[in-house]
Amino acid sequence: MASTYSTLSPYSNTPINGFYLDLLNHRAIPKLAEDPEMMINDVYEFRPDLLASDLNGESGLWWVFAVRNPGLIEDPINDFTAGKIIKLPKKSSLVTYLGI
Repeated sequence: MASTYSTLSPYSNTPINGFYLDLLNHRAIPKLAEDPEMMINDVYEFRPDLLASDLNGESGLWWVFAVRNPGLIEDPINDFTAGKIIKLPKKSSLVTYLGI
């Protein structure tokens, strides 16, 4: 059975196995050389939802920072700490690859 989660959800491509959600199936967000970098400041510490809202107008895209920065952000909330430099996916990439 296909997932019925919205395109904003990290679970959008994850199948539903009977009654249960199957293992998380991350959607690809390609790494582009022109993706901007940002140092997480105190305002956004532990709040990727606020940054997603400010950048993309959608707080539901909080998970894209972890997908775009694997190894640097394993826990999308607790690893989102002030002083960490992350790559930001471009809005055009989100539109193209996530269909938002």
